[in-house]
Amino acid sequence: MNYPLFLFFGFVPSLIWLAFYLRKDAHPEPNAMIRRVFFLGMLATLPAIGLELGLRSLFSSLPLPPELILILYIFIGVALVEELLKFLVVRIAVYQNKALDEPLDVMLYMIIAALGFAAFENILILFGLGSTSPVSNILALTLVRLVGATFLHALASGTFGYFLARSFFDPRRQYWYLASGLFLAVLLHGLFNFYILEVQGVLKLAVPAIILLGLAIFVSVGFRQLKKILKLHV
Repeated sequence: MNYPLFLFFGFVPSLIWLAFYLRKDAHPEPNAMIRRVFFLGMLATLPAIGLELGLRSLFSSLPLPPELILILYIFIGVALVEELLKFLVVRIAVYQNKALDEPLDVMLYMIIAALGFAAFENILILFGLGSTSPVSNILALTLVRLVGATFLHALASGTFGYFLARSFFDPRRQYWYLASGLFLAVLLHGLFNFYILEVQGVLKLAVPAIILLGLAIFVSVGFRQLKKILKLHV
């Protein structure tokens, strides 16, 4: 029975990226808050599944071309739903908590929530392999999720988190920052999914790889920029 392995390897990709991004915080967050946001990110997967199934049914019932229904589902039914739910985890659990002592923390907590979300998603996908799946298949899928979907969740939410953090320095434009961050996260999340699921040939992997690389650079630069801005406001 591979169920214990599914649980273990479902967490592995998220925990690897969690350890990586926690090192970027010069003022470590409380472990209790990290666990709480990660766990709530996992729980957010459940309403996401319900909303995605509901929107899939709704879009399918519309008198629209199949191609447009597919685009609506990928970008709104999946990407928008998931990015909004990950944001709501942070908005509810972190915004009024004393652990949020600098804007940079918002970006980090968005990544933590996303990694919790991805962990539960990974577990569900691994369980889909079946109880007799070879260990080699489990390892291969875990590696794919590590460098693919799990990384995407962290980077998309980290990008959204950067814009949220910037809004703390410019409250008058907070809604502009929120809308811009959400739009960019949803757009790139949707494009990643579209190319992975629907496109054939070299672009199937090339475009997602470019998206991941671009987001990784943006998030890395974003952390450094927020640290510089914070120093100017101290």
